[in-house]
Amino acid sequence: MITVSSVTGSIAVMISSTMVNVAIPSIMGAYGVEQTMAQWTATAFYAALVASQLLNAWVVSAIGERAAFCSMLFFFTIGAFICATSTTIEVLIGGRIFQGIAAGILVPLNMSCLIAAFPEGRRGFAIGLYSMGTIVSPGFGPVIGGFAIEMFSWRHMFLVPLPMIGIAFIMGLFMLPHRTASERRVRPFNWTGYALVMTAIICIVGAIGNGQRWGWGSDMTMITFLIGFVAMIAFLVSQLYVEEPILDPTLFKNAQFSSAVMVSFAFGAATFGVNYAIPVMSQAVLSFTPIKAGAILIPAGCMLLILIPTAGWIADRVPNYIPIMIGCVIFSGAMFIISDSDVNTAFWTIALLVMLSRFGHGIVKPNMGRATLMAVPKEKLNQGIGTFNFIRQLGGAFGVSSIAVMIETRTAFHSDALAATQTAANPTSQEFLGKVEHLLGEAGVSSAVQHSGALDYLGKVVYAQALTMGFQDAFMLLGVFFALMFFPCLILRRAYIRAEALGLPTKPKKRKKSAPEEDKKADSAEPANDGIQKPSPAAAE
Repeated sequence: MITVSSVTGSIAVMISSTMVNVAIPSIMGAYGVEQTMAQWTATAFYAALVASQLLNAWVVSAIGERAAFCSMLFFFTIGAFICATSTTIEVLIGGRIFQGIAAGILVPLNMSCLIAAFPEGRRGFAIGLYSMGTIVSPGFGPVIGGFAIEMFSWRHMFLVPLPMIGIAFIMGLFMLPHRTASERRVRPFNWTGYALVMTAIICIVGAIGNGQRWGWGSDMTMITFLIGFVAMIAFLVSQLYVEEPILDPTLFKNAQFSSAVMVSFAFGAATFGVNYAIPVMSQAVLSFTPIKAGAILIPAGCMLLILIPTAGWIADRVPNYIPIMIGCVIFSGAMFIISDSDVNTAFWTIALLVMLSRFGHGIVKPNMGRATLMAVPKEKLNQGIGTFNFIRQLGGAFGVSSIAVMIETRTAFHSDALAATQTAANPTSQEFLGKVEHLLGEAGVSSAVQHSGALDYLGKVVYAQALTMGFQDAFMLLGVFFALMFFPCLILRRAYIRAEALGLPTKPKKRKKSAPEEDKKADSAEPANDGIQKPSPAAAE
């Protein structure tokens, strides 16, 4: 029952994380904003999720698992109603921040509750169910949002997960562990470091997301970037002098860890960025309905569900750098092929290409986690896991913001370039205008407005072509970016070869079957004093 309540809450949250992507064109039309502003409905959620993940342990220690779970579900519901009733784009973004904060605490909390509830020999099934829900639900988010948009409106989309939230809330009240006031122990927390890292994230992501509107060379953009980078440097330095750092900078001294984290950041950025860009392109360029645009991601999500267990099996038998390299090449190739998409591209062509990109992601994910943790000393395993997850989720926030800016910037560039060619000396343009004027005349339009109507239509055609080229450039740049990720993979390969030469372990140790008496003892083991049992290194792998 704990598994059911945790999985239900996680699925509802993960659906909401990607559901808004299919509504970006509707939000742009409702508030009259450009894409770089509308994308904040996705970016703000991911940035808030990353920020609140760091607070998870402190919140649980202060109020307990049950209170944290139920209060965050309530907090998430408030955000849903704010989004559904928002009158301005700023209010809508504020509601998404509410939801992101709740999601960032809920997702790791649900996993820790499962680890605490089950003895080590029985955790696999529960965590497997949990992983299935969190893997599949983001793929179904856009299509569920598409149904809500077509049947009702984009505002109703935010209310769709609330029945699941209500079920999870009621179950959580009765099923999740509860701590009395005497059992709660408020852990010390580095609030100064937290303020610095949040300032860095807000400023850097904000400068990227608003650079197109503010001007990339403007004082506002430069100052925001400067504040963000100074705050990030101050945060990293401060973590060297505290007893319990939020992130341990000394981990990055290991080249293998740094390389693995770099690739995980890139894959986080690409995964969330593609989840954002594909539904938007499908509607803006391919003229798909919201349901059809969301459905593009479903085959890839189902394929990923089947692939990841196989990739985990491979991770135990093949040097990690090999599937990571292969995954980078596959993902990069998929992006290059997608960059050739235009208005004539079929639904299943896009769906198959997204599946190809997810195939690359699927074989990388388990290998990347293991390569990262192998580079971490045993006594710093928890810090390594936290840093790895934080960087990967941070990549998602940067990915959505960056790809939206790339699309907007390249669309503006191509729009200006194409508009400059539409002159009286261009015979193709003159022929096009003549044909449109003829059609308008046959439709009964007055001759006084035929020419202006033809010019207006030409402008729309030019913008549509520029928008298509903007998406093509964005996917092309993603392909180039991942081609460059091959170099960090070479560092992983060199670290693996060096470890083998020194006789260090490069594969997980095979776990011996425990005796029946030990199994019974493990099954009856009491949970740790703080209510959360720490995963063993084997469980973490």
